[in-house]
Amino acid sequence: MSGSPPVVIWEHEVERLLQYRELIPRLEEALGKFSKRDSAEVIQPVRSTVPLQKHDGEAGSSLPGVQATVVLLDPEYGNVKAVIDGEVITAMRTAAVSAISAKLLMHPEAEVLAILGTGKQALSHYNVFTEIFPFKEVRVWGRTREGAERFVRSVGGAARACGSAEEAVRGADVIVTVTGSTKPVLFGQWVKPGAHVAAVGACRPDWREMDDVLMKEAVVYADSREGAIAESGDVVLSGAEVFAELGDVINGTKPALREKTTVFKSLGMGVEDAVSAKLVFDQWKATARRL
Repeated sequence: MSGSPPVVIWEHEVERLLQYRELIPRLEEALGKFSKRDSAEVIQPVRSTVPLQKHDGEAGSSLPGVQATVVLLDPEYGNVKAVIDGEVITAMRTAAVSAISAKLLMHPEAEVLAILGTGKQALSHYNVFTEIFPFKEVRVWGRTREGAERFVRSVGGAARACGSAEEAVRGADVIVTVTGSTKPVLFGQWVKPGAHVAAVGACRPDWREMDDVLMKEAVVYADSREGAIAESGDVVLSGAEVFAELGDVINGTKPALREKTTVFKSLGMGVEDAVSAKLVFDQWKATARRL
């Protein structure tokens, strides 16, 4: 047992140490293990939240909308090995899992990507999707045209701003929804048959990003079936059935129905944070040894 004090790894170090090419295969492995119900390798209850009735978000605050800290524990002894800033981990592991869903479920000749949203999750999704897939066109829509144009200027490349969500998604092969909306912004009548949707927002049981038409016509996948049924308003309020977890597809126990319109409902899981944090910690140790 090591008596060394825990290390603290700050945001700028996480940005340097965490890379998609190393993160994605580790997350794929973790998702597969999670969906093996007879395995004891991943033990994870559905997450719990504690609402603070006296406080309601960060309106007017200069702080980021999502803040996180990951505490990495030694599995044998329980001592704290590292305290890691979780903002970059949250953005990158979420986007990486969405990219895994697209890798498994989108049409192999997909050319057009649409992103609804212009925040940090939109940026992380843009980065990973354009890094690992050869999209010819990227369309971006936000609550304001100015926000979409600002996002496009910041990323450059093949991205273009759209004046409406409908304009962005009509004919798109892959659609990413990363909005803070509580009501549907994506409607089934707009979605091209056979398109793949990676839906990241609406992480509460009374919030929506997608309408009933899309949810009931598409084949719905999730990172965690139990989590989606408990937390996803798109699933809860539409009554849609979760066909499979991504881990089921990775394990070969459920098919990837690429010819169908598919929705991946992302909630995010603790195992994704743990795998990402361990990768950061291992990279930090390797860097420290070289110094």
